Amino acid sequence: MPITRRALLAGSAAALTTPLWPAMAATDWPSRVVKTVSPYGAGGANDISLRILNDFFERELKQQFIVENKPGAGTRIANEMVAHSQPDGYTLLYAAAPYATAEALFGKLNYQRSELRPVAMAAFAPIFLIVNAKSEFKTLPELIAYGKAKPEGLTFGSPGPGSQPHLAAELLFKTAGVKGLNVPLRGDAAAYTELLAERVDATFTAISSALPHIKAGNFRVLGAGSAERSAIYPEAPTLTELGYPQVVATGWYGFMAPAATPSPIVERLQELVLRALADAEVKNKLLAQGLDAHGLRGPEFAAFIDAETTKWSRVIEDAGLREK
Repeated sequence: MPITRRALLAGSAAALTTPLWPAMAATDWPSRVVKTVSPYGAGGANDISLRILNDFFERELKQQFIVENKPGAGTRIANEMVAHSQPDGYTLLYAAAPYATAEALFGKLNYQRSELRPVAMAAFAPIFLIVNAKSEFKTLPELIAYGKAKPEGLTFGSPGPGSQPHLAAELLFKTAGVKGLNVPLRGDAAAYTELLAERVDATFTAISSALPHIKAGNFRVLGAGSAERSAIYPEAPTLTELGYPQVVATGWYGFMAPAATPSPIVERLQELVLRALADAEVKNKLLAQGLDAHGLRGPEFAAFIDAETTKWSRVIEDAGLREK
């Protein structure tokens, strides 16, 4: 069939109305400042590790990467902000572990998980089981035996309801077949105060914040919640080694972008993150913050998040933790 003048004009009009900006943006990204959103306030491990990675990105790309702190609502404020941002690669989320538990804990969210695209995991924040060094507990079996012998079971301090240390404790209670009471407190410092005063039996915590107390002889480490021994405190056996392979609990951080962000930008950022995590200086800086560098590509990161969501949703449901 011959091509008519009308068909040519229609084709030209269609070409002019096709949105070209995603492809054009992808070729020169980043051409301006990139905003990376932290779901926590300044000074914490999430914020500091993001700044470490941003410094590497700036050196590599000769473009500014800034941190915008959006704390609150169990990371949901930051998650929602980025989910509803322009999908142009200039607003990114440095997501954290509560991303996987938000819906199970709080119900309907103001954003859909499908509105965010996992780009790359960056780090694990392993948590460790600690007790008062003056206590009778030298090993995890001794702690569990003590809990089983008490009608009320064990008491665990946690830095807040629904936090990773809280959920790890609930999982340990269930797996070990011991009664347990979580005592929600305002952060790690408050949990340490209760542990030092022997008003709680134990707590899960990030080793970096507990290390001064450990070195001072105030706390004893019984085990690590990570799947493998952590380079941060390798002398601590994992709970898997101690007979509880189901009790694997760790914080994590990774980059996400609005779902419609062009794939070339996502792929470039993914490779950038993986290069950063292979850099010795970056790895050592993360280690100093109590973080194990752990890179996963987008599809693997997405699968990890799905597995975490399934696992912790079951724990939340079994423990009756969903917010009423």
